[in-house]
Amino acid sequence: MNAFFDTLVSRQDMIQDAFIEHIYLSFVAVAIGIAIALPTGVMIARYRRFAEPIIGITAIFQTIPSLALFGFLVPVLGIGSPTALIALIIYALLPILRNTYAGIVGVDGSTIEAGRGMGMTRTQILRQIELPLALPFIMAGIRTATVLTVGIATLATFVGAGGLGDIIYRGLQSYNNSLVLAGALPVALLAIGFDLILKWIEKRATPKGLKT
Repeated sequence: MNAFFDTLVSRQDMIQDAFIEHIYLSFVAVAIGIAIALPTGVMIARYRRFAEPIIGITAIFQTIPSLALFGFLVPVLGIGSPTALIALIIYALLPILRNTYAGIVGVDGSTIEAGRGMGMTRTQILRQIELPLALPFIMAGIRTATVLTVGIATLATFVGAGGLGDIIYRGLQSYNNSLVLAGALPVALLAIGFDLILKWIEKRATPKGLKT
């Protein structure tokens, strides 16, 4: 453990820079993934004949090994953060998309009919009934996508995008377990931290009448 703490002290600046890069890659990828997958999930819940093809396409991308996907993108986009972000966005889409669709489709039809009976428009039903009731499913998908993205972002080092993967890779090359741990531990803490923040947001966003 002494060697590990010595590594943290001696490589403090490098770890901090890599940590900030990792946060940037993970946060931007998840944010863009939400911006794409959430409205798409709502759309395919409205037009269900498109659900299976669209979810199927995102599932196919999900089956591609992470390192292979980075490798496929490099000849097209080159190395750097844009390549890493596109790969991470692709991996973030499926959990959010599938959970959004499942959550909205799973809303009780009688509740929606009651809203229509009260004269609510489709937009009002979506905002005031469907999305609040589907929120636990949607947030579960976002939390899953976030943890997945934080982990996969360690591979961004192979396309020159930085992040904590740089430290892990350097440690592996030099057979320095302390350096590997100095990169891996912040990744785990970052994933846990993001998950706790999203859980808090979910609790704050859930209407009081839906809280158990």
